[in-house]
Amino acid sequence: MKICVLNGSPRGTYSTTLHTVLYLQKRYPAHSFKVIHAGAKIRALEKDMTEALRAMNDADLIIFAYPVYTFIAPSQLHRFIAALKTSGADLSGKFATQITTSKHFYDVTAHRYIEDNCHDLGMKVIRGLSADMEDLTTPQGRKDAEAFFEYALWCIGSDVHEAPPAYAPRPAAEYAPSLPSVKKEEKFDTVIVADLRPDDKNLRNMIADFEAAYPYPTRLVNLAEYPFQGGCLGCFRCAGEGKCVYRDGFDAFLRENIQRADAVVYAFTIRDHSMGPVFKTYDDRQFCNGHRTVTEGMPFGYLISGDLDSEPNLRMIIEARGEVGHNFLAGMGTDGAAISAMSRRLAYALEHKYVPPRNFYGVGGMKIFRDLIWLMRGIMKADHEFYKAHGIYDFPQKQRGRMLAMCALGAMVRNPKISAKMGNKMNEGMAAPYKKVVAAAKPKR
Repeated sequence: MKICVLNGSPRGTYSTTLHTVLYLQKRYPAHSFKVIHAGAKIRALEKDMTEALRAMNDADLIIFAYPVYTFIAPSQLHRFIAALKTSGADLSGKFATQITTSKHFYDVTAHRYIEDNCHDLGMKVIRGLSADMEDLTTPQGRKDAEAFFEYALWCIGSDVHEAPPAYAPRPAAEYAPSLPSVKKEEKFDTVIVADLRPDDKNLRNMIADFEAAYPYPTRLVNLAEYPFQGGCLGCFRCAGEGKCVYRDGFDAFLRENIQRADAVVYAFTIRDHSMGPVFKTYDDRQFCNGHRTVTEGMPFGYLISGDLDSEPNLRMIIEARGEVGHNFLAGMGTDGAAISAMSRRLAYALEHKYVPPRNFYGVGGMKIFRDLIWLMRGIMKADHEFYKAHGIYDFPQKQRGRMLAMCALGAMVRNPKISAKMGNKMNEGMAAPYKKVVAAAKPKR
């Protein structure tokens, strides 16, 4: 069987993910593997896709292999997918799957992004392998990789694949400004961070509507005009002092022009089931801040041109970004009513410093980061100091008193005689501290 591997890692042959593919290549010599370095050689591929298209057309199976960067695939792979779609290539009927490595921080949204784009191309999707970064070095990890590959071969032989979504994105209706302008109060610094291109008429009008309805002044940062030298390279050069290896000044620009604001509104047109390659470059390059939630407490809003109703994965990414960063998500403006409501919620959050507690998206994501940084604190010094200073190292084993109390309670519950005598006292005991809080509460004036 001929297999085309699209290596989306910007690290090229040094990619952790690629080594899983190389392992499978050695374990299954009957199959031929052709690797296209879609991430490391993206600039050349954007100019000439001939070699990549030939390899994909000749293949029986196409494997997207990449590390998970910021909820999705690296920006370089976004660019490759955009170039692939505009090339006019016909990959319909081809089998496609994926292999990722990460610490499982929103690997689900990364996989869904690739699956959605493969379905756009008419490909037959096989559910991929999401591996931990260290899995290949363990017996179980290697066993899982082999089991996945054999499953993929069975799917091809049996013509079994995932069904495409029942919905399809609809073309965006023309958006005309409709919101009246309100009086502005010279208070708060709100920055609109946009991927605004000359042909983005709808998005331009949506920004105009938001600026009209929003009671505070705004300023625009257009990422489409920023001279990015490239996407994040995953080189970890910034891990110590937060300084990016690129010399385009983005790390300083980010901190001085965006992160110092009181609120941020992101504005983009949906492209290939995501915020598009430019915004993905912006997201990935924010790794100069490591895993530090440096904008915690800052309210966010979104202006989105496109059929967001048909993009549940993108919606999940947006919600999760806010929750992990502990930012209040004021809304996703897609029409006049939603933009008006978002602008009012954003103003309320600023005026009242409203920041609700994290939900599962945020709590789960931060626990992954907590454990990761604790293990990697030797290299990620800035992250480690930040996590210590902000009390993020909330390991449960530190709560020794509570653990001992639970052991004592468990022993009593397991004793039939004591358990029978307790009756409803356990429920009463659990409710007691909350009743005390309620009893002590006084009417707010």
